[in-house]
Amino acid sequence: MTIWLPELSEQGPRYRAIVNAITQAIQRERLKPGERLPPQRRLADALGVTVGTVTRAYAEAERQGWLIARVGSGTYVRESDAPTAIFRQTLPGDDQELVDLSLSLPPPHPNRPQGLGEALGAIARDPLALGEVVAYQHEQGMTRHREVLAEWMTRLGIAIDAEELIVTQGGQHGIFLALQALAQPGERIAASMLTYPGLICAAQQLHLKTLRVPLDEEGMDVEALARLCIQQPPRLVYVTPDQNNPTGACLSETRRARLAELAREYDFWIVEDGVQYLPPEERGTPLYRLAPERTLYLFSTSKVIAGGLRIGTLRVPDTLRERLATLQRAQSWMVPPLMAEVVCRWIDSGAAERLLVWQLEEMDARQRLARDRLAAYRPSGRPHGFHLWLELPPGQRAAPLIEQLERRHVRVTSAEPFCVGSEPAPQAIRLCVSAATSRDALSRALDTLVSLLESPPAMPWRTL
Repeated sequence: MTIWLPELSEQGPRYRAIVNAITQAIQRERLKPGERLPPQRRLADALGVTVGTVTRAYAEAERQGWLIARVGSGTYVRESDAPTAIFRQTLPGDDQELVDLSLSLPPPHPNRPQGLGEALGAIARDPLALGEVVAYQHEQGMTRHREVLAEWMTRLGIAIDAEELIVTQGGQHGIFLALQALAQPGERIAASMLTYPGLICAAQQLHLKTLRVPLDEEGMDVEALARLCIQQPPRLVYVTPDQNNPTGACLSETRRARLAELAREYDFWIVEDGVQYLPPEERGTPLYRLAPERTLYLFSTSKVIAGGLRIGTLRVPDTLRERLATLQRAQSWMVPPLMAEVVCRWIDSGAAERLLVWQLEEMDARQRLARDRLAAYRPSGRPHGFHLWLELPPGQRAAPLIEQLERRHVRVTSAEPFCVGSEPAPQAIRLCVSAATSRDALSRALDTLVSLLESPPAMPWRTL
């Protein structure tokens, strides 16, 4: 760790002075790429400012692209070839030629806006429903909404009882609620070494220490987790057993059973993320069936019906239900019942089922297209999953490839935002084949990617 300390001579807000000092130190090479900055409390004590001032300065310097924070490790000067943008939503009026494969979005279909209109029309014609959705409701969600969602999940092969459910504002909200209910600031949670960035961000906000667990083609290395538990037992383990995000690895049945055993042996909770929907034949035994008393299961309608409605569910053991409901009430009192009513009308009409059938067919076609074009590079993923994970050939680096793709109107994601801990990110990219506006757009993007993989961007000379 560097012993760098800034000199704060300028007037104005202290956090801004720290940001300017960091910027100048990096530009003058007093701080080198990859160097770790002093811990926030140590720097605050040395400068005579509050920890909050340093925290704000580090966050602003990270936003500007100078620094990168790693959960459980510290804050580092960003590597010069690391991409500064992690996830960026393409907005109307942006690059019209851009094929954005960086976000895990469901494939576009005209039935989504049409289904929304039909659901809203049905609600508008129902005076009883109109009265209910403008009134305060129970923090767990309206009974009828939970029953419709539970029945639909059961039809999808996710057998759930309505009494077990809490309606959430999407999967990310469910993650935050689960972490807040199960862990206190400073406590440890464990996740695969590459995991969903939303989990990493939620852990940061809640001041939790995230432990990295090795990952291979069978998913999380549960025996490595067992060894970790001996020295640093976590409060909870977050896992996406059916398809790791970003690699697509599926947790084997043997490892699922062993994980349930470890949860009981070391008394930790399991947060099972099933937001990325797969058909039953591509899923394993749910962890909430193997260890129901200590597993919370996350589900969302965002990847099937519509992300903008922000409706998901959290399956909660009896012992935690009141605590989760209290947290829900403290945060927002309840999930807006109008949004849940729209989703339930969509399901009741049969439109959600039809949309899902189309989506599975579309994802099968897109996955086949992408795997065929990228066959020489052996991408990994699930047959009906939204994304593919592509490890680059030896000697190629992700940052210049991503930069060149962006210049040619194709956007993908590096491994950086998925990394837990301080280990270097692998030279790999994630492609969300679902997000392209059409198969033709996906095909053009894949052609661009293959051409760059065959003739990789030249690496810049570095002074030795």
